Amino acid sequence: MESDTVAVLSTGLELIGSGEPDERRAGCDLLGDAADQHEDLRDGVATALLALAERETEARVLQSLARAIERTYDQRAVPVLVTLARHPDAEVREEVARSFAGVVTGLPDGPEIRALITLTRDEEPEVRNWATFTLGFQAETDSPAIRAALRDRVADGCADVREEGIRGLARRRDPRAVPLLLELLGDPEGAHNLTFDAARLMGAPELLPALLAYDPADPGVAAAVRACDPVQQAQLGSNCWALLSALDQACPEAGVGLSAGRFGPGLSLDIGSLRYDVEALLARAGGDPLRAVDLVLADLA
Repeated sequence: MESDTVAVLSTGLELIGSGEPDERRAGCDLLGDAADQHEDLRDGVATALLALAERETEARVLQSLARAIERTYDQRAVPVLVTLARHPDAEVREEVARSFAGVVTGLPDGPEIRALITLTRDEEPEVRNWATFTLGFQAETDSPAIRAALRDRVADGCADVREEGIRGLARRRDPRAVPLLLELLGDPEGAHNLTFDAARLMGAPELLPALLAYDPADPGVAAAVRACDPVQQAQLGSNCWALLSALDQACPEAGVGLSAGRFGPGLSLDIGSLRYDVEALLARAGGDPLRAVDLVLADLA
């Protein structure tokens, strides 16, 4: 371990034991940075922060603690964050809503999911906003309760929260998101980049006319158009079949397969120990599936 890392860790551990709240807060920040950058430190940092959580009462320190403990990516943090989700200070609850992202267990009815659902109904708009974003776009899990929570936010009086609810439904490919995405795409001030990501995930032809009104050079627009255009999707399907068939013939022992992520866009090609984003691979090959085969075989050689 480098000497400067040891010094940062030592200083952070010393500061969280201070009698001054600002020093404990600085200690949390140092420990969070150290854990984020050095995987081998995460267990020890998480243990120290868990001990601090048992005795800490200052809201501003708890805010930093929540941020730091997320960066350990240690699921022992979940009970701490669940407890802090009920804290009377809105800034603490907001930080908790952000911090669940790093420690989500993946269980659709896990304690962190239940806490996030509660936070989506918080009285403070920014708490609702971050909770809805974390639940909808960062937590890769699904359930009727999650969708119900996201649907509830579609009627939220805060525009940002409403958009997060819509995008969260789209990420789960819920068909009820289509007319809502059309509303967001029709906003005279333009749509958020994440709205184009959501449109890409939905892949609904009904969204195509609205998407074509945007500059294809804008971030996310071209990918959303490709996903929602039936003609381009048919061509992609044909290219995928040609690519898969040719690779299977060229190296049948390698085990070639295509897969699609439940919460992510696009298709992945797996062959041996290699994985490719199919659209990116075809783009490198100028749209020619046989040229794409040559690129893969060169990587395997």
